[in-house]
Amino acid sequence: MNSHRIQTRVVHAIKQLGTFGWQQALSCIFPVIIFASLALTQIITLPFLPRYDWLLLIFVATQWWMVRSGLETRDELKVITLFHMIGLTLEIFKVHMGSWSYPEEGYFKILGVPLYSGFMYASVASYLCQAWRRLDVQLIQWPSFYIVVPLSIAIYGNFFTHHYWIDMRWWLSVLVLIVFWRASVRYRVNDVSYRMPLALSFVLIGFFVWIAENIATFFGAWTYPNQSETWHLVGIGKLSSWLLLVIVSFLIVATLKQIKKE
Repeated sequence: MNSHRIQTRVVHAIKQLGTFGWQQALSCIFPVIIFASLALTQIITLPFLPRYDWLLLIFVATQWWMVRSGLETRDELKVITLFHMIGLTLEIFKVHMGSWSYPEEGYFKILGVPLYSGFMYASVASYLCQAWRRLDVQLIQWPSFYIVVPLSIAIYGNFFTHHYWIDMRWWLSVLVLIVFWRASVRYRVNDVSYRMPLALSFVLIGFFVWIAENIATFFGAWTYPNQSETWHLVGIGKLSSWLLLVIVSFLIVATLKQIKKE
């Protein structure tokens, strides 16, 4: 009897994990297409246009297809467009400050930044929006709007101000832990609800984005100064930056979801 119960639980756990993995995979379609395109255009030289411009065309076509096919909703497209603009603004500033560069040629560039770069930020928003919808994410003990919005602005602003003033990332990280210490997310897989501490979800997403950054730089999406001659693993210190970026991305999506619900 015990053996049968254990077997049933194992089968159920495998089924739940499989469903969860499939929903995550569907939510990651945009990032996967981005990485595949980066790899393909690195290996194969496409005619007529520079590589950066081909990437832009591919990503625009992907975005159109995802909305047309119903993989993304029009409301999600609005959020993703917002992230595209936020990301492109950050890219222009960081390239100007010499944090990284886009050394290849391209017709569709603004101040040295190819327009396709905004889609890499938009793909993070795409994942968050789709996973939110597919897993029916609910926020538990979510802090006040009047705390979340200034915190989001402060985190995003620090990416700019630390070049001229002190770097507040660690203070902001501590503040995030304090503000969201009791917060969690509830998500649903096959009508079974699960809970995860919000801070843990931030760390997990940030870690996978850091891995994605290493893949992206390997395929020449952008280049850090120490990668100008040959590719090197992106330092683990960058994980803190991506963690904060994921946090501000999640806060923006969550705030917009809360506003829409109200």
